[in-house]
Amino acid sequence: MRIRVRVARRVALAAGALTLLGATTAPAMATATDKGPSSAHASAKPTVVLVHGAWTDSSSWSSVLERLRADGYPVRAIANPLQGLTGDTAYVSSYLSTIEGPVVLVGHSYGGAVITNSAASDPNVKALVYIAGFIPAKGETVGALASQSTSDLHLEYTAVPDGTDVSIDPDYFRDVFAGDVNKTTAADLAATQRPANAKAVMDPSVQEAFRTIPSWSLITRQDHAIAPDLQRSMSQRAGAHTEEVDASHAVMISRPATVTHIIEDAARSTR
Repeated sequence: MRIRVRVARRVALAAGALTLLGATTAPAMATATDKGPSSAHASAKPTVVLVHGAWTDSSSWSSVLERLRADGYPVRAIANPLQGLTGDTAYVSSYLSTIEGPVVLVGHSYGGAVITNSAASDPNVKALVYIAGFIPAKGETVGALASQSTSDLHLEYTAVPDGTDVSIDPDYFRDVFAGDVNKTTAADLAATQRPANAKAVMDPSVQEAFRTIPSWSLITRQDHAIAPDLQRSMSQRAGAHTEEVDASHAVMISRPATVTHIIEDAARSTR
């Protein structure tokens, strides 16, 4: 995870809390309409907020975003800073505070830990959706959970001013992250991956939003980044509605229709 963060400075975070670096890809952000005084109330459907995890960026949601928008959902795909769970939670919480009306909050991979913590501070979040996601309990770290997986992630470490950045060796990226994505696309993903600061896996989780907010979880059976059995155990502990699919960790790219389906299931529950 070598973290290059593009933080939308609509809401100021504590000065110096995060080291801001350029994201490899501009975040794919879209809404049905620009947010105005009554726009949230004008839509009968909740806003879907998509939070990516490590080793990718918000463009990974593009195919899912297009499908949700075609089905009439306001959608935001935001840039997760990947600087550490504490700071990333603060950023997403601040972002959520700018959205009126009900929200379905979706997290992929490490993004699952972020939504678990950030949703607790926003009463507008009506459903949580974990896409091959971490669902930590209070006090757990993503690193401790990941250690329960048996896969070799082939990680590379780079010293940076704010700690250590971690990424996947590009030669192994497809096997670890995107086994069911074509070779050219997987190579592009490897070349543009957004590393994350080691604090992303070291900061302990402090909230368990899934205790009070209905949750859904899509388990990826061919995942070499987060073992399917670990996904199942976390989902069961959270009491999540679960679905399974034969897909890699990059399921939002390889199986966008399946990802869209479970998000819309969760969205319908908010009405």
